[in-house]
Amino acid sequence: MITANAKKLSNRAALLLTTLLLSCYSFAQDKKIDVNINTKSDNGDSFFMQPWVWIVGGAVFILLLIALLRGNNSKK
Repeated sequence: MITANAKKLSNRAALLLTTLLLSCYSFAQDKKIDVNINTKSDNGDSFFMQPWVWIVGGAVFILLLIALLRGNNSKK
């Protein structure tokens, strides 16, 4: 009876100590965040801003989707 209570008490103490350490660790990570937002345009040099990239990507996605869905219909 005493060993069961001692085990329960040691488990609670270990849990309390673990949560205390994790809490201290998470508060230690808190610091001021310096965010630099660049609002200047890059004159459309990014490839993902070009419409043809989205069209080609969509076509490839649809072709892969059709190939995957049709490949599962084979009968033996």
